[in-house]
Amino acid sequence: MTDLDWMDRALALAERGRGGTSPNPIVGATIVAPDGEVVGDGYHERAGTPHAEVHALAAAGPLAAGATLYCTLEPCCHYGRTGPCTERIAAAGISRVVAAVVDPNPAVAGGGIAWLRSRGIIVDVGLRNDEARRQNVAFFTRMRRGRPFVIFKAAVGIDGNIAAGPGARTQISGPQARRRVQRLRAEVDAIAVGSGTILVDDPLLTAREVFRERPLVRVIFDRRLRTPPSARMFGTLDAGPIVIVTDAAGAAQHAGRVDALREAGALIETAESIEDALRSLARSGVNTVLLEGGAELGAAFLDADLIDRVQLYVSSRPAGNPGVPLLAGRPLSTATLEGRRVETCGDDVLIEGDVHGTD
Repeated sequence: MTDLDWMDRALALAERGRGGTSPNPIVGATIVAPDGEVVGDGYHERAGTPHAEVHALAAAGPLAAGATLYCTLEPCCHYGRTGPCTERIAAAGISRVVAAVVDPNPAVAGGGIAWLRSRGIIVDVGLRNDEARRQNVAFFTRMRRGRPFVIFKAAVGIDGNIAAGPGARTQISGPQARRRVQRLRAEVDAIAVGSGTILVDDPLLTAREVFRERPLVRVIFDRRLRTPPSARMFGTLDAGPIVIVTDAAGAAQHAGRVDALREAGALIETAESIEDALRSLARSGVNTVLLEGGAELGAAFLDADLIDRVQLYVSSRPAGNPGVPLLAGRPLSTATLEGRRVETCGDDVLIEGDVHGTD
């Protein structure tokens, strides 16, 4: 077994925490003794609990002395909700640390590596760097851009439309695609739609038929405050907060609607741009936003260059006439997406890829 094999093991361990660690990244760790035996594995399970390295060290016990620690992210060196992993690594007698990537968190950002090296521990950085960055692309986006990673998801007919017409409820994707979307809802931090989606579909905006441990933030972009306080989603506040985003002018003009929505349980957020709203979500710890509806809101995100990943479920059937075009008719070339992937999903075809890569 080689360093690459052990880092791949750590990357696989990290995936066990997906959907449960936000706003923290997912992290895996493996400890290998000098004779090549794995003596400890660990992964970060949820925010506020021990990090991957701590779990691996606990599993290894005294066998950690002289061993090599493989971790998918630079060990932390600061006091947050848990103590610094670097001190525990040194105390356990680890002789070498192999980290896939430097932590982009300004509270770490190379500090953990420097601290370990100052204690005489060998530290190698960069093994499976690209894979580790992709694994935590949402966390890297929030740390480096100050906003969440935005996934634009849409179901589109073979005719390029997302609905049969304005205001028409149209079921396009099949059951397998819908189940896959629910699994994605179980992983992300927030889901975002426009007020038109609320008025037409009256959705719950919850994760269904899947397990979700954390609250799901529901975000409605609604400059005119058209969201009715009687919307069904207000009956699901136990599933997560509902944030209605408007601007200062809209809030002032429709003060009565603001009061009614607050009474129904909504949090009213004023922002003068989509990016301002996303930055506010990031400050509250939201790493990932799933953008689901509708055409005009998707177009606004695209125009502002705020879409990071595209997921298109393309049906073999037309959505219908006169039709509502995807992204309000804005051109979208899936051929230029990074890491573009095409696969069948029941009767639909999923086209997925990244707009901005992992930087």
